[in-house]
Amino acid sequence: MLDSHYSKLLIIVMLIFSKTSVAQKNDLGNWFIYFGNQQINKKFNWHNEVQYRNFNFAGDLEQLLIRTAIGYNLTENNNNVQLGYAFIHSQPYTSGTDKKTFLNEHRIYQQFITRQNIGRAYIQHRYRIEERFSKDNFRMRGRYFLSLNLPINNKTIIKNTVYASLYNEIFLNMEKPVFDRNRVYAGMGYAINNYLRLETGLMYQLLENSQRPQWQVIFSTIYLLKNSW
Repeated sequence: MLDSHYSKLLIIVMLIFSKTSVAQKNDLGNWFIYFGNQQINKKFNWHNEVQYRNFNFAGDLEQLLIRTAIGYNLTENNNNVQLGYAFIHSQPYTSGTDKKTFLNEHRIYQQFITRQNIGRAYIQHRYRIEERFSKDNFRMRGRYFLSLNLPINNKTIIKNTVYASLYNEIFLNMEKPVFDRNRVYAGMGYAINNYLRLETGLMYQLLENSQRPQWQVIFSTIYLLKNSW
């Protein structure tokens, strides 16, 4: 009965997102995402990530993001600090035309991740500071990310588990305007085994003067040591 209630709640959330995206004038974009997190030893881990973002389903590149980081566990897998680097190649359209401009950005970032379990729910908080370097420009930004993963057919996310995934992330600039964007996401995932996950869902991105829905397809590889979640 509990699983049925969770499934119905997620379906309602997804329907709300779908209706909202249809109402927008912008086309639905699509992001293909790979996340990797490999534990090196009990203290250190390596994060690696690639995001291929499109204006449409595929083939019309909006942005390519490559990110990597080295993390250190302050406690056993529940509190982690990371130092990382990201390269971002963007191809935005010039306003009112079908022509693109090409922009590259380099980022250095520091972040703190803390995780907790509440019942069957896996909750993660991530606090990130970014130093952003582009041609003749330097900016700084803070980000707060809150996510929840809820296994549906098992008590924990193990092999053959279907799970619901929700997150919200807010971006704040260190200069005016302070508000940069907010992302809200709802999706469904499947644990292929204890190390591989496939997930898909709808992310709704709100910027200062615009908003846009993005469909996401996410593939994750997770290698954690024994007793980590």
